[in-house]
Amino acid sequence: MVAVTDEGISIDPTRPSIARVYDYLLGGKDNYAVDREIGDVFKRDLPGSVAIAFANRAALIRAVGQIATTTDVRQFIDLGSGLPTADNVHQVAQRHAPESRVVYVDIDPQVLVHGRALLEENDRTRVVAADVRHPEDVLSRPDTQELIDFDRPVAVMFSAILHHVNDDEDPAGIVRYWRDHVPSGSYFFVSHFRSGNNPETEEAERVLQQTFGRGRWRTDKEIASLLDGLEILDPGIVPAPLWRPEGADSPLHGGERDLTVWERLISAGLARKV
Repeated sequence: MVAVTDEGISIDPTRPSIARVYDYLLGGKDNYAVDREIGDVFKRDLPGSVAIAFANRAALIRAVGQIATTTDVRQFIDLGSGLPTADNVHQVAQRHAPESRVVYVDIDPQVLVHGRALLEENDRTRVVAADVRHPEDVLSRPDTQELIDFDRPVAVMFSAILHHVNDDEDPAGIVRYWRDHVPSGSYFFVSHFRSGNNPETEEAERVLQQTFGRGRWRTDKEIASLLDGLEILDPGIVPAPLWRPEGADSPLHGGERDLTVWERLISAGLARKV
């Protein structure tokens, strides 16, 4: 049965949603039984999946914080933003730089409903209903144009979204479009499931493909190639827990240790347009 919100947005609780499965893995409550069923496959058969979700989120938070505190960039576009959770991009950025502006982009109906409710009283944020595979549509939307000044540097965030774009949908072309439409001094953050040439990687990719008909794991070299034409900053494309770790929760705190196979299943990196 399809539910229709007051805004006229249709939500089908009988079909799993990537955003809602991710929400479930992060401990959220904006999901349905069909999403929890898929999430439980990951929890049961791939017990490190929850750690992957948290490692990805933590890397995104660190990236936003570092951009807000070490650069003059005060504009963010979060592509494939997913359901609101603790420390969303605007909350992190505005905590450090209150003037920061954020456009969230997603096509999932429930993301749109919850995102707009969360941001109702924040005049420096917008939620845009658009498909990240069509970046020209995202850029041309009135909300995007109203909030983002494309004559000034922008931080474009691809957090755990490009691995949902199949090769024939040209993920590199999506990044290239944004690279060509933002000025020098802009930043690009990417996190992406990485091929590990192991059973865990193959099983996780199989579950996503079987469930959603999409999902493409890539090597670090392939992930780096998505950022062609940009300067990839230190420490490069690395497992997310090793991307600029900080504090007591750092996997390197108290001395370097080996990461688990699960911790190596998602990479992160930050690049700059020179």
